[in-house]
Amino acid sequence: MEVRDGYLISLNIGTPPQVIQVRMDTGSDLTWVPCGNPSFDCMECDDDYRNNKLITASFSPSYSSSSYRDSCASPFCIDIHSSDNPLDPCTVAGCSLSALVKATCSRPCPSFAYTYGAGGAVTGLLARDTLRVHGSSPGVTTEFPKFCFGCVGSSYREPVGIAGFGRGTLSMASQLGFLRKGFSHCFLAFKYANNPNISSSLVVGDIALTSKEEMHFTPLLNSPMYPNYYYIGLEAITVGNVRATEVPASLSEFDSLGNGGMKMDSGIAYTHLPKPFYSQVLSILHSTINYPRDNGMEMKTGFDLCYKVPCPNNNTLADDLLPSITFHFLNNVSLVLPQGNHFYAMSAPSNSTVVKCLMFQSMDDGGPAGVFGSFQQQNVEVVYDLEKERIGFQPMDCASVASSQGLHKIT
Repeated sequence: MEVRDGYLISLNIGTPPQVIQVRMDTGSDLTWVPCGNPSFDCMECDDDYRNNKLITASFSPSYSSSSYRDSCASPFCIDIHSSDNPLDPCTVAGCSLSALVKATCSRPCPSFAYTYGAGGAVTGLLARDTLRVHGSSPGVTTEFPKFCFGCVGSSYREPVGIAGFGRGTLSMASQLGFLRKGFSHCFLAFKYANNPNISSSLVVGDIALTSKEEMHFTPLLNSPMYPNYYYIGLEAITVGNVRATEVPASLSEFDSLGNGGMKMDSGIAYTHLPKPFYSQVLSILHSTINYPRDNGMEMKTGFDLCYKVPCPNNNTLADDLLPSITFHFLNNVSLVLPQGNHFYAMSAPSNSTVVKCLMFQSMDDGGPAGVFGSFQQQNVEVVYDLEKERIGFQPMDCASVASSQGLHKIT
């Protein structure tokens, strides 16, 4: 199954288990699921969500014998309320002064609001329940009782729940314990989006790091402003044989306020680059590609470069007609984007021509200087070696390794 903004992972929560599909997101911490079917509502969600609302799975705490509200004094409650004073959530919950001083109040954690950099937001309650995950052997599952997650009743531009894979205490990666080692994923190409017989692979723990000696790794950068997320440094981009030269230093280092770096974010579909550098990459591409522009498609989609590309025999996969794009990361790590990871067909071919648009966008000021999105991570094995604080890339036919055993399979 495809989500326009990324890849889905199935969570088995509760007793008996309820299966909820959520988006895997390396760019956030909180894991949350829609709650209260059919009352869950997403404001300003598009027609795709509206048309499928009745079949969108929601979690029902009342149907789980192991579900309960998190306490106001728990570290997860304190974290999600971002309080410098651990007594604050219990104060909001209405605990007495005596209970606050003695740290004996067990009132439920107050409702929370959680926002995303792309403009989305959710509100809900922190819940605890049993999470069951598949082990490395077929038929083997591991139970994680008291797993903490958001039970969300309403959202803004976030139609699907999220499995947070960041480095904060709230994240699924942190709670399940594999932050001490790492994880890897291999995202299938979008052409497999509606194929129920094949899924992307996700592997966690020691097994994700075995036999990776030949892989080239770029170091993780520690952001002083956002220490819970994964940042790497981008040194250059090459279009065909032309190297973009005006690379801002902000893509590989942080300023005094903590802004900068290239964020690894599977929850954002497309790679974002800072505006002047992004414009330079567009200029090089435009000077290299001789096919006619489709300004109408650019206006319709919001993408900045769309071309009418020949497709003999109506084969939209003829990506070799367009120049390659190579990302050069710190530590001499270069990643040539696999074919199909830069331009994408916007519609079916017509008269042996197809319109393809560049799947990059410009970055707003503040926060990360750039984002490496999930679309550019298709058919690439990405290894998060968190023990050694580095990330490795290796182009790969992810469909050929989709049968690999892992904690979960993602679609």
